[in-house]
Amino acid sequence: MEIGSIIRNARNNAKLSQEQAAEALGVSRQTISNWETGKSYPDIISVIRMSELYSVSLDHLLKEEDSMKQTYKEYLEESTNVVKSNDQKSKLILVTTVLGIWALSLIAFVLVHKNVDEYGYGLAVTWAVLPVTFFAASFIIGKRDWFGKMKWLAAPVFSVMYTMSGYATLVTAENMVIKSVMWPDFAKLPIGLLISLAGIATGILVNKRQTKNKEE
Repeated sequence: MEIGSIIRNARNNAKLSQEQAAEALGVSRQTISNWETGKSYPDIISVIRMSELYSVSLDHLLKEEDSMKQTYKEYLEESTNVVKSNDQKSKLILVTTVLGIWALSLIAFVLVHKNVDEYGYGLAVTWAVLPVTFFAASFIIGKRDWFGKMKWLAAPVFSVMYTMSGYATLVTAENMVIKSVMWPDFAKLPIGLLISLAGIATGILVNKRQTKNKEE
């Protein structure tokens, strides 16, 4: 018996329609149909959820001929590799975006500072553009639980970058005028730290709430 038939029989024994199963598993009815007809395979998370929903063991759902087991195993390995690859790409995109916005703020000011309101530009970058950028990046890191326990290190990193934001605005202008190097405003360190910590914490809370809602 193929895995699609096993899944279909388990659903029928649980007296659930495809629509009811789809709603409980958080997928479309067509997805359930594809699984049961063998057009596609469920991922391991969905198999675990079906085991709980249909009140059958994982061993029962995965009980198959050797060839089928090997095919399913290869599918899971391929799916896992794809998820890991996409995860790495997402992390790279996030880091590149944050660094890009920070660097662009500096480059843009150096190029156009004579033609813009320096103080207005400085306020916009310091109190709007960068805080939103760092909060959003921290939120994503927290929500997706990237880097495990190391994710909290993003807060001091973003804090330092925020402290250095002066070099993208007025400090750069003053350095160009007096032709010397001025130290950044270290008073921004705790502000940047709080922004990033708030972002990570909010992301974690949202992730937990979404996980809880799916389980209920």
